[in-house]
Amino acid sequence: MTRVTKHAIGNYVPDFVCIKKKLIIELDGSQHWEQTEHDEERTAYLQSQGYKVIRFWNNAVMKDIEGVMLAIQNEIKEMH
Repeated sequence: MTRVTKHAIGNYVPDFVCIKKKLIIELDGSQHWEQTEHDEERTAYLQSQGYKVIRFWNNAVMKDIEGVMLAIQNEIKEMH
């Protein structure tokens, strides 16, 4: 079974991390519209540590959780 948890990576604590798969899932709310530069730096750092970062808007999770889950499953399949 693959565990997804909160886990610090450097100075960052991503929303969800699967260490075994080196996958990070970030959920973004409206505050991210104003902090794109910070998000880009954060993503670049996490990728430099070997992680794949995928992002979803909060409203996508609320309105289409099945689509979000399918996208995550597809990312995991592509990582093999």
